[in-house]
Amino acid sequence: MDQLVNRLAKLDTCAASDALDRLGLRGATIGIRPTWPCARIVGRAVTCKIKPAGLEKSKVHLGTPAIEAAKETDIIVVDNGGRPDVSAWGGLLSLASKQKKLSGVVIDGACRDVDESREVGFPVYARAVVPVTARGRIMQDSVNEEIECGGVQVHPGDLVIADGSGVVIIPSSRAEEVVAEAEKIAAHEAKMAEAVRSGRSVMEIMETLGYESMLRKDK
Repeated sequence: MDQLVNRLAKLDTCAASDALDRLGLRGATIGIRPTWPCARIVGRAVTCKIKPAGLEKSKVHLGTPAIEAAKETDIIVVDNGGRPDVSAWGGLLSLASKQKKLSGVVIDGACRDVDESREVGFPVYARAVVPVTARGRIMQDSVNEEIECGGVQVHPGDLVIADGSGVVIIPSSRAEEVVAEAEKIAAHEAKMAEAVRSGRSVMEIMETLGYESMLRKDK
């Protein structure tokens, strides 16, 4: 059982992003959102790099090697360079991933078959949605190598958390430290929320409980 994944699952992307800020690390992706009202997902990254199709003919359907390499609760992270004009993921891939009990997919690029993904209950986070097929346009490049997703480097085994606010990547080499800081931040914000519910002035709470200084490492 992956204890770090379980601990991160109790948090959200905002706490994770704040923890990365506190430690001077980069991990919050830009522009990638849920394609349907899917659940928060947390897991380890299995990376997939896509490239433009050319004279070289693809030997495998894109995405399938990553699904084969993944294990239960993993998250496929797809790097298609942010392209919005062609789909790098579709319904059959979502179905296969759901059958294998993967947690979801994050795509720096576009996907299609969103209705099918929603029907099977497979979370898909992407930069865009488009019906245009990958056939003859893009192809598989590599699996489980370093990629870029939403402006963030991603390595195989990195922690991934995604929810309605976006997607955050946590480097595996600093995961314990980041999750611990995120837990502290979440606990502090929970105290502030309870103070608001008790009827205290939000201005007073922000000042006395130190919202602006929360990202300092000593907090």
